[in-house]
Amino acid sequence: MRSLLLLCIPIFLLLLSASAAAASAATTTTIGVTYNPTAPNLPPPEHVVPKLQSLCISAVRLVDPTPAAVRAFAYTNITLLLTVPNHLIPSFAANRSAAALWIHSHVLPYYPRTHISLISAGSDVITTTAASDPNVDPSTALLPAMRNLRLALLDLGIRTIAVSTTFSFIDIMTTSFPPSTAEFQEPIGSLVVRPLLQFLDETNSSFLINLYPYHIYKINSEIPVGFVLFQEHPFNFRDDVITGVRYRNLFDMMVDAIIAAMAVTGQENVPVIVTETGWPSEAAEETDSQAAGNYAGMYLKGLVRHLRSGLGTPLRKEGVTEAYVYELFDESEERSTFNDTNVTTGSAAMRGRAAGGKHWGIMYPNMSMKYRVDFSDSTRIRVQRLDGQLLVLYLAFVFLYSKFNC
Repeated sequence: MRSLLLLCIPIFLLLLSASAAAASAATTTTIGVTYNPTAPNLPPPEHVVPKLQSLCISAVRLVDPTPAAVRAFAYTNITLLLTVPNHLIPSFAANRSAAALWIHSHVLPYYPRTHISLISAGSDVITTTAASDPNVDPSTALLPAMRNLRLALLDLGIRTIAVSTTFSFIDIMTTSFPPSTAEFQEPIGSLVVRPLLQFLDETNSSFLINLYPYHIYKINSEIPVGFVLFQEHPFNFRDDVITGVRYRNLFDMMVDAIIAAMAVTGQENVPVIVTETGWPSEAAEETDSQAAGNYAGMYLKGLVRHLRSGLGTPLRKEGVTEAYVYELFDESEERSTFNDTNVTTGSAAMRGRAAGGKHWGIMYPNMSMKYRVDFSDSTRIRVQRLDGQLLVLYLAFVFLYSKFNC
């Protein structure tokens, strides 16, 4: 018996190391929030940052970032995704020095004391520009602007900040179901998305998408609300009739639609970041009952729980790399993200936000929370549970060994 136990020692050590490696390798999606520091009647960034730290929020997407806002995040563990205002994209595309000037004022003075991981050249540029000026073709400016931003970073020796741009799901996708049949709308797919994905692949960047299950739910009354709100119920599922894959929530279905469309272009391995997702706590229309505050809280809690589970999606086991809740504060007026386009004439995504009015925030301007959402990383908890199980196994092994060794 003693010899048998001795033979078990290396096996146990191998299991211990393998289990520890599996625990450390288990990663979850980074969950952050969208924050517009230029929105009126909000506390200054230097007051907002400590609140974010107290909530254990580790990532922030800054739209229309100001130098003061970027500086406020210095010497914190919060990583920033900076979004360049849409109206600057044409000048960045036409003149590399314009892109360099923006980098010199918004990045260089604060990096790396402020952690900046990615710069988005605008948000929903294609549809918002087309709505504001039909005579302008934004597709000719977007990729050149991104290239000039990247070159400006490289000229300064900055190689750890990626460059991308942000699209809206509802404006570039043909369908969300079944996901396996999804493609990018034309001519955007061929003219813009395909070459952009190649650029992202070559530069190790990510595909950024604003993704709102709320919008799809509003236009399709057949979708059960529990399927949208991550509720566990025997009937909360949809099967992809082409692949047979079963989906338990609409968020995963929309993410996999993007991945399937990327696969059509040959770039299915490019990481995906959800730059906006959320649910309004109140609706502009009184009849919009699905925007009730309890639904908003349920969606956010379900979203965080699902992303923290590390389950990913059926088509991508690691899931999206980052997801940003829209948004940090309720705004005091109905406006688009950048004030470039009025929400009533902007993209479908912005019209969708307008349907929820100004009530997309997770906190009020006085920094009190609307919902109890735990943003802390639960990876450590899962590892501790696994280590505890290994400890019990180890103690049992020691007991048996000591008993038969006497």
